[in-house]
Order: sequence, then structure tokens, then C-alpha cells
Amino acid sequence: MQLTETHRPTLDRALEAIRSRAYWSPHPEHPKAYGETGAADGLAAYKALLGSRFELDQPGTDGWTGGEVSPYGPELGIEYPHPDLDVLLPAMRAGMAAWRDAGPETRALVCVEILSRISARTHEFAHAVMHTSGQAFMMALQAGGPHAQDRGLEAVAYAYEEQTRTPQTADWSKPQGKRDPLELRKVFTAAPRGIALLIGCNTFPTWNGYPGLFASLATGNPVLVKPHPRAVLPLAMTVRVAREVLAEAGFDPNLVALAAERPGEGIAKTLTLRPEIRIIDYTGSTEFGDWLEENARQAQVYTEKAGVNTVVIDSTDDYKGMLSNLAFSLSLYSGQMCTTPQNLLIPRDGITTDAGPKSYDEVVADLAASVSGLLGDDARANALLGALVNPDVKARLEAAAGLGEVALPSREVANPEFPDAVVRTPVIVKLDGAKPDDEASFMSECFGPVSFAVAVDSTSDALELLRRTVRDKGAMTVGAYTTSAETERAVEEVCLEESAQLSLNLTGGVYVNQTAAFSDFHGSGGNPAANAALCDGAFVSNRFRMVEIRRQA
Repeated sequence: MQLTETHRPTLDRALEAIRSRAYWSPHPEHPKAYGETGAADGLAAYKALLGSRFELDQPGTDGWTGGEVSPYGPELGIEYPHPDLDVLLPAMRAGMAAWRDAGPETRALVCVEILSRISARTHEFAHAVMHTSGQAFMMALQAGGPHAQDRGLEAVAYAYEEQTRTPQTADWSKPQGKRDPLELRKVFTAAPRGIALLIGCNTFPTWNGYPGLFASLATGNPVLVKPHPRAVLPLAMTVRVAREVLAEAGFDPNLVALAAERPGEGIAKTLTLRPEIRIIDYTGSTEFGDWLEENARQAQVYTEKAGVNTVVIDSTDDYKGMLSNLAFSLSLYSGQMCTTPQNLLIPRDGITTDAGPKSYDEVVADLAASVSGLLGDDARANALLGALVNPDVKARLEAAAGLGEVALPSREVANPEFPDAVVRTPVIVKLDGAKPDDEASFMSECFGPVSFAVAVDSTSDALELLRRTVRDKGAMTVGAYTTSAETERAVEEVCLEESAQLSLNLTGGVYVNQTAAFSDFHGSGGNPAANAALCDGAFVSNRFRMVEIRRQA
């Protein structure tokens, strides 16, 4: 494989991008970029997987399991190999030495080749993501395809940079005056920790999965992929591509393997405590994430859990733009993103705007009208909302209407292509930040298309509530709207002190719940919502240790 000639320029561009933080992506977002027949070929390839056994030829298969049902209704009917861990885990370790000795550059270039092949099949992956996560097709194509691939490549770039900070060899000579100098020959090797376990999530199997997968693989660790039982296919496809590329490059394909679980088996908890597992990447509930951090002591644990994302609304010089931006943020993928705003903190005396002063009630009513206008057409609504990923989201949505005064009721949207899809518009509930009962509702994550318009006494009170929310509950994102330089500095200070990523005065085509690889950090690792950021040096540097061997010269 001509990896250096083919992929070294891409790796170099990725390294340049993480240093400059400028926009760059080698993976096209537009569906037509994949050739005239790309869309049809991708759909056909996806359909060919349905109702079949997904062969991986990995050791230790003791049966078959499956059961995925699309949030849009159809059963996928795919069976995956179920692992005998006592056979599979030793087999995964067998190829570690050769993979370690290949060095950081070869590992990085093999990873880029894996991503390149995944990119060529973006349409196929888009259907797999759509029918396991409930994302609408265009979002599945972009977020599940190029944006996920960008995040994977970003992790490879960070891994390469961190491993190559130290030279591979050094000649050391210490003068001793009239005596001969002390001389040593030193060799430094990035030594992997061991098998990495990737625990996939239901909503963004590739976007959230690729950073950990490629960070571990690029630093020399085998990776066992344990998908969410409702979203196996996108990660199984990823494992298959990775195994093919590793074998073609002369490495053991068992460096990447799949661990699909039987219904109700709970294999993740068993796996995370096994001594062979030395790295864990997890996206999901706070409860299990906290358990992992406390109990999986033998492993380096990287978690992205739940937070309560907040927007402070103080004032704006583009009232219409603010409402439009917030409406889109609340609606995208039915709010089923870890970055979607939940609490909108609005002074009860109202705000100043370019359209004149607006009372709390007016701001909430106008936002509700903006969401209704955005989603008024069912075709547009389906394209933005996708489908509710599971019954728990629907139950939370329905229960939220009983927590306070409903400013915007949720409505059911019919999907003519998939009549069994559960599609709902967001609900906005008015709550009072001064009431303990109301606080109990908005101070916990309500994952899904639910947001709370929280009345506060002042912007100062909003900032104190923001601080307490981030400190106690965590936040993946914070937003703020203000025309006051003083307020802007104050909200910046809260976010700097509490380690929360802040977006200020977004009124155009960039939204608080979107981040760009190579430039934006997803999470900070500094508040309870996540103990790691995607992606920075800390996300990769503890996946290997630098081992030194020195000899007398």
C-alpha cells in the first residue's frame, strides 16, 4: 500500500489545521460530491445488508445476535457475531507488538486510509446512521459522514503530534571535565496501554465513536467496539472497513473487533472491568458514566455524559436573527443532541432589542412563533426533526407539558415515507427560576425536544444560575445574547471559571449545538458533563506512555 504518497499530504493538512484552528475538511458535505451514482449505489449497498448476517471473520464467535429496529419503523433484520471474550480478547492482543513497532506515522497513515474508504461509502453510511439514530437523511449524511470522519482524522492528527513530540532516538553525552564524557544511546517508543473499549451511543454512533476509536488505534492500541444495541450497523461497517485495511497493510485485522450484545445482556459492564481493557471511551447517561469513572480503575476512562445546556438572553441588536437561530437550535434532530440548549434564562422585566423593548412573555411567545414558523411545513419539519430515537424521549416530551405553562405545545408530524416514524415538534415550557419546584424541573437534563423558558429577576441572577448549573450539572454548550460589553465579559468569566464552551450572539448560519472539527472543541473536560474534550492533546496523550531504553554508547 502506497500510504505515504497517498495520505501524508492529508495528515500534514490536518496537523496544520489543529494548529491554526482555521476551517478545513477533506470530506465533502454535499451529496453530489460522491459521483453521479453515489446516492443510488449507497442506498443499494445499505439495502443489501438488510436481513443478512454481517460476517466479520473475527475469532471467538459463539453465536449471532441482532434486533435493530429503525426509528422510522422498519426492522433491519441484521445479525452480528456475538463474541466469546475469553477467545477474542487474547486474539486482539496478538497483533499489538507489530502495530506498536510500526511507529506513529505508519499507524496514522493506516488510519487515514480507513477513513478514506469510509468516506467513499458516505451514502451507505448515511442510511445506516439514519435508520439506527433517527436522524433525518441529510443530517445523517453530514453528521454521520464527513463530520464524523473529520473528528476521526482530527484524533489521528493529535495522536501523531503527541507521539512525535519526543524524538525516536537521542545520543546523550555529559561532559566530565578531564575524564571521558558519560555517553548513552537512548531509544524512545510510544508504548500502547492495551485494549481500548469503545462504548457507542444510539444518537451519534459515528460522530461520537470515531474520535475514541481512531485516537486509540493511532496510538497503538487494539480497539474493541461495543455499539449501542439499537445502533450497531454503522459501527459494524466501520469495524469491517478497518479490518480490511489493516490486513491489506500487513497487520493483524483483530486489532479492531466488534462486540455486539444479546438483548438485555449488559455486556458493557462486564467488559469495562476486565483487566485486558485499559482504555474506555463512553458517550451516554451520567449514571453509567459516573459508574465507569468510579469503578473501571484499571482503565483510562474518557466520558461524555449529560449536561444542562443554558442560553442567557440579556439583550440583542438582531431580535429576528436571535429568534431564528434559537428556533433552529431547539428543533434540529428533535433536540436529541448533547449540545442542544435546554434552559433559556430571560429577565422577567424583559430585554432590550433593535425592535424595541420586549417583555419576558413577548420573548417567549415570539420564540414559540419562530419555531412554529420554521416547522409549519411538514416536509421541512421532517427534514429538520428526524424521528424520536426511542420511547423514553417521547415519554419525557409528553411529561414536560405537565411541568409548567406551555408556551409552545408539541405537535405530531406525519412522515409519508415512513408512516411508523414518531416525529414531534419541540415543546417550550415557562418556568420561574425563583420557585424550588420549578428549579427541580429545569436543573436536570430532559433529553429530547424540550426547552424551558426560565424567568429570572435580572441578568446578574441569570449568570449566577448559569454558574451553578455548569458547576453542579455540567454543560456541553453555553450561549448568550447581549449588547452590553460588561455583560459579555461577565458571561465569559463564568465560562472560563467553570470550563464551559461559550457561543456569543449567534444570529446567522452557525448554531450553538454545532461544532467544527479541527477548530472547535466539543466539551471541555472541565465540568460534570464530560471528563474529556473532542479533541485536544489530553484526549490522546494518556492512551500511550513513552518507554525509554538506554544503552551504554
